[in-house]
Amino acid sequence: MTVDAVQPTTSEPSGLREPPPAGGGVPLLGHGWKLARDPLAFFEQLRDHGDVVRLRLGPKTVYAVTTPELTGAVALSPDYIIAGPLWESLESLLGKQGVATANGPLHRRQRRTIQPAFRLDAVPGYGPIMEEEAHALVERWRTAGTLDVTTESFRVAVRIAARCLMRGSYMDDRADRICADLATLFSGMYQRMVVPLGPLYRVPVPANREFNRALADLHLLVDEIVADRRASGQKPDDLLTALLEATDENGEPIGEQEIHDQVIAIVTPGSETVGSTLMSLLQVLTQHPELADRVRDEVKTVVGDRPVAFDDVRKLTYTANVVVETMRLYPAVWILTRRAVTDTALGGYRIPAGADIVYSPYAIQRDPRSFARHEEFDPDRWLPGGSEEVPRFAMSPFSVGNRKCPSDHFSMAELTLVTAALAAAFTFEEAPGSDSRPRIGITLRPRRLLLNPRPR
Repeated sequence: MTVDAVQPTTSEPSGLREPPPAGGGVPLLGHGWKLARDPLAFFEQLRDHGDVVRLRLGPKTVYAVTTPELTGAVALSPDYIIAGPLWESLESLLGKQGVATANGPLHRRQRRTIQPAFRLDAVPGYGPIMEEEAHALVERWRTAGTLDVTTESFRVAVRIAARCLMRGSYMDDRADRICADLATLFSGMYQRMVVPLGPLYRVPVPANREFNRALADLHLLVDEIVADRRASGQKPDDLLTALLEATDENGEPIGEQEIHDQVIAIVTPGSETVGSTLMSLLQVLTQHPELADRVRDEVKTVVGDRPVAFDDVRKLTYTANVVVETMRLYPAVWILTRRAVTDTALGGYRIPAGADIVYSPYAIQRDPRSFARHEEFDPDRWLPGGSEEVPRFAMSPFSVGNRKCPSDHFSMAELTLVTAALAAAFTFEEAPGSDSRPRIGITLRPRRLLLNPRPR
């Protein structure tokens, strides 16, 4: 999927307007209350108020962008940087020196360090590990009974990321700890973003204590991973070795904090987003068994009776379209924020320096102005010719510009392979106690999906 650049208006032409306010704010909390209660519906209805809309989150004014063209302009313009409520809420986890949160020259240097690991021609090197994990998942599920899909999805996502990018058996016994910590952290961080109560989150109530415990444990895990690699004396050709040997602009080794933040950035965002997407994919396969049958039929046609392999992925076009359509309707990254670094203009509206910008890929990708049958799950809309009708920036699951996810090819291959392996092996039924309603956190995923796999 390709997107073309647009040039946003960044000068100060005469006649700029103040963006209209969104209705429904309440004293003290502003629109934070609605964002906490039903954020998906809130963002979808904002498009009725204008292309750019003013919100209040506590004492802060935030500008919501509601059209594909303007979200693309924000993503590509140098007038905006990675900052704002989302990134402030993530700072305690991701730090300030990792590729996910850095800006300017530091970010450009870090991307140069990690990008070789995710080049299109590098991804097949991870194929054997992806195959092994996908097939192990299938075998485990044959006798597993009822599945907690949250645990299972995060586990396979963490294991694939860790084993591919930080090769070593020492990751095996740490994957479950990472999964448990991330589940706690990403739940608490969304609350901190939309209801910024500052000091109240330091009060030692159970929820805050559990959040702080998980945060401390994850940082400890990262330090253990780095220490174990150094103690081993090994230098496998992986991303962790690249980070440990990276140098700064002066040719000096990068600092310990930057290494720490970079490892966090490798393990955390990718595992969380891939795991959340896999949960949504399993929900789709369960709720639309006819689509699961089509995936199974495609796998059978491509691979015959043998297990699906990494080299088959490029031929599994329908399966890949199921993945893409899942990312359209259930984007793991459903909210993004930026900050204006200069007085600028956006869609004819004045945006002051220091203003925070927020937009929702969930709302953008469900806009009826961009997608026919916008709420219908239709993988065939991504067949050749169909996707050409989608407006520029209306579908950007891996973002665009210099903040485009570097692991887009890696993630698509992983999700397509795992989806194909599972759909070929099982049908799924929701188990008693399952709750497939959206769970709103930093990422979007089913609330508590419990499935019974039925071997085909």
